[in-house]
Amino acid sequence: MIPSRRSFLMGAAALSAAVATPEMVRAAAALDAAADWAIATRDVDGDVARQAMRLIHGRAPAGLSGALYRNGPGRFRRPGGSVSHWFDGDGLMRAFRLQNGQATLEARFADTPKRRTETELNAVVTPGFGTAGDARARVGSNDEANAANTAVMMVGDQVWALWEAGSPLAMKASDLSTQGFVTLRDDLKGMPFQPHPRYDPDGTVWNVGLAGDRAVIWRLNPDRSLNDAQIVRLPRASYMHDFTATDRHIILMLQPWVFQNHGAPVISGLAWRPEMGTQVMVLDKNDLTRSRLYDLPGFFHFHLGDAWAEADGTIRFDVAASADPRFAVDGARVLVEGRGVVPGDPARLALITLRPDGRAEMFTSEAIGEFPKSDPRRAGRRRSLTAHTAGETQGRPLPTGLAVQDWATGRSRRFTFGTDQVVEEAVFVPKPDATAESDAWLVGPSINLKAGRTELHVFDVARIEDGPVATWQADIALPAGFHGVWAG
Repeated sequence: MIPSRRSFLMGAAALSAAVATPEMVRAAAALDAAADWAIATRDVDGDVARQAMRLIHGRAPAGLSGALYRNGPGRFRRPGGSVSHWFDGDGLMRAFRLQNGQATLEARFADTPKRRTETELNAVVTPGFGTAGDARARVGSNDEANAANTAVMMVGDQVWALWEAGSPLAMKASDLSTQGFVTLRDDLKGMPFQPHPRYDPDGTVWNVGLAGDRAVIWRLNPDRSLNDAQIVRLPRASYMHDFTATDRHIILMLQPWVFQNHGAPVISGLAWRPEMGTQVMVLDKNDLTRSRLYDLPGFFHFHLGDAWAEADGTIRFDVAASADPRFAVDGARVLVEGRGVVPGDPARLALITLRPDGRAEMFTSEAIGEFPKSDPRRAGRRRSLTAHTAGETQGRPLPTGLAVQDWATGRSRRFTFGTDQVVEEAVFVPKPDATAESDAWLVGPSINLKAGRTELHVFDVARIEDGPVATWQADIALPAGFHGVWAG
């Protein structure tokens, strides 16, 4: 039975709602001194006009020209009420532009109904992933709660600001002005379009949207017009931030953080049931009614790397795996408080192998890391390298460096700035006219805690352990963002 759009949206709306503060987090937040990393969730009061960044280290690589667009929360607190979870701040789109060796930075808030309402009331009132909101909220649809704060997708002369439970928000790439929510088809208006689309070699875009135990599988043409959207029934209703894909398959990871009820906030309805294990659902891109199900031990994750299929049908992909969702529930609250101890252990990079005979294997590496990224030239195809953030330690949030894991050799190479820097996700940027997987740069920002400023770094993938080949510094510090995309 195909559910109606209304029933789908009602289920999806529950995914954008948010939890009561646990006792352990209240105790941690009661510590008197603000942490040195608190700048990572400091509020931005308004839009940031384009400014030149100063080259403070190295030399700009020849041939590197384009823009890094990054999204993340930028406003958490208002006098009449604030968010209580990192994931619920207002979306702030950043643009780092590199041209002729010069770098600029600008940032602009996504002009959403949520932000307009809360600006008018001077209070955070809208329910979110971990923020309960209150009776003043004006939420008649998913997109009235849409923070547009998670990721970015390039669409011609636009960037789309993506969020877990609602529509993409189109913003103009040249000046980051908001142009409005995107409706891919009238009868699909407001259906979730999640933050991590996957790309076929020909430019076809795949994405998912969740509502309980149902998922809409989006297929967009290379020009980003809608090709198809189909609803698939899932074996369980579990939290899913990301999915992955080979050139022939869609891969959905169903972790044992499962919905037991729906309400505000989202995480109030989720239960951690590790004894249920993790299920991996593999769909055939050419026929979404054809699926296979694999079983793995229970673990928690946010992010997956690109998958690939080998000649014998074996599928491999990587995941940033954690023992449990304590960061999602408690740690993200500590970040907003700007003090206390983040519970749990940092995620480790693991490689999952799905065999044609139905066996599933998981190899956990020694590499501590999050935000796995790979060569976009090899999306859905066999690869060896995964770049990821590194240097996070128990009790202290956020990474301090970057690393590259080579799955073919098992070798991990990394560079760590030390605790004076908060390092954000970096993206692969292929070198002009190059074809080797290591012939690429990693481009990403950090927050220099001592200087109180945002920096932009370029690393050579082949020599990441040598540190940045170039670093530019802004006059301001923006809070830590989530995900970005490079436009050359």
